[in-house]
Amino acid sequence: MPEAHAPTVVKLGGSHAFSPHLKDWLGAFARCAGRVVVVPGGGPFADTIRAAQPKMGFDDRAAHHMALLAMEQYAWALASLDATLAPADSVAGIRRALADGRVPVWCPVKMSLRAADIAWSWDVTSDSLAAWLCGRIGARHMLLVKHLAPPVDPIRADELVARAIVDPAFPRMLGAVDLEAYLAGPADHAAAAAAIRSGSRAGTRIVLDERHVTGA
Repeated sequence: MPEAHAPTVVKLGGSHAFSPHLKDWLGAFARCAGRVVVVPGGGPFADTIRAAQPKMGFDDRAAHHMALLAMEQYAWALASLDATLAPADSVAGIRRALADGRVPVWCPVKMSLRAADIAWSWDVTSDSLAAWLCGRIGARHMLLVKHLAPPVDPIRADELVARAIVDPAFPRMLGAVDLEAYLAGPADHAAAAAAIRSGSRAGTRIVLDERHVTGA
């Protein structure tokens, strides 16, 4: 996919599943149809897996697979709420949905379950997977939509890990791709949609280290 036509990848946090802002974000995505790819979090579906693992004792490999399926459950739930959204489980499917003027919602199992660079661990969640997907589809901009007020701009990825805002693998995954990453809060849907449509960027910039923060 040529860079000039590369979409923005937006990771929609699972905490938005029951949020009053959910339909606002779905409307924002619809206004950006053909320009945005949505990566769903695990939401309440992943919470069930986290709670069940210590009680049942299934291993991290099983938990990883189940968590990817949780993302797919959330993807299908989101797609059912707006006809513009289309579940997509491959690079070809994502490109096809974009070309059709729709919003692909990524179903990650097919692409990522056996990927050698994705660990079977809770250290890798949908935040890191969104960065990983950017590398696969040639996206150059990513927006993480969290259910919190974004911190001061810019912020280091390791600070987000320390605050438990992103998963521990996120700095490594972000550093592995040529990507600008941003963080948005629940009420930032209108600004995000306007930025994506105009080709500009909205949100708090996420950087890897002090060199990026200071501009050195």
